[in-house]
Amino acid sequence: MQSSATQPFLKAALWDMDGTLVDTEPYWIAAEYALVEAHGGRWSHEQAMQLVGQSLLHSAGILQQAGVRMEARDIIDLLSAEVIRQVRTEVPWRPGARELLDDLHGAGVRCALVTMSEGPLAQVVVDSLPKPYFEFLVTGDTVTQGKPHPEAYLTAVERLRASDSAVTVDHCVALEDSVPGVAAAIASGVVTVGIPHQMPLPDDARRATWDSLRGRGVADLEELVAARAALRDADAGLLVEGVN
Repeated sequence: MQSSATQPFLKAALWDMDGTLVDTEPYWIAAEYALVEAHGGRWSHEQAMQLVGQSLLHSAGILQQAGVRMEARDIIDLLSAEVIRQVRTEVPWRPGARELLDDLHGAGVRCALVTMSEGPLAQVVVDSLPKPYFEFLVTGDTVTQGKPHPEAYLTAVERLRASDSAVTVDHCVALEDSVPGVAAAIASGVVTVGIPHQMPLPDDARRATWDSLRGRGVADLEELVAARAALRDADAGLLVEGVN
């Protein structure tokens, strides 16, 4: 759906990485188990789930509480190196993710990666794609506040606006799988889709929820952005009526 023949509602898709684009969470969790056990501690599935979607600095603090006697930076570097090693062996793509990326690319919709993983891991994933789908990356080491804070998504929108001042949050859709990630996207104001994976997402009327990206295309995202535009126009009409 389009606002005119030349001006689509949808201008950009903002992608989370871990759990949305790729299923790296098992790699992270295995690395966490090994690290905690190497320091004589015990790690549980419930503890691992607390780290899903969080900033790496936050995760390092939780691991220190679990008995890992290392500096936070060293924890981040060790875990990231292990996940990078695994990804270089096999990139675990999420169902439908590459197909949706290709559809967006073919339609000229801009894409950016917005992840709490740091640059080296994100670059390995992006470099494994057959086309330059992502215009830029916003990674955990380029922001001061991680998800659920909206800084990463707000940064992505500002970078999009740098080359197209007509872009607003209403033209952008975020694709997220985790509770912190969804919270960050909603707080930024972008149209948000939750695709729960490792953890369920609580009911929230402020986002759409999809079981999977499989079978999804540009038209599905355009429909969500068009619905936001219609709601905004309806609210503006009510405001005008109230003034009159």
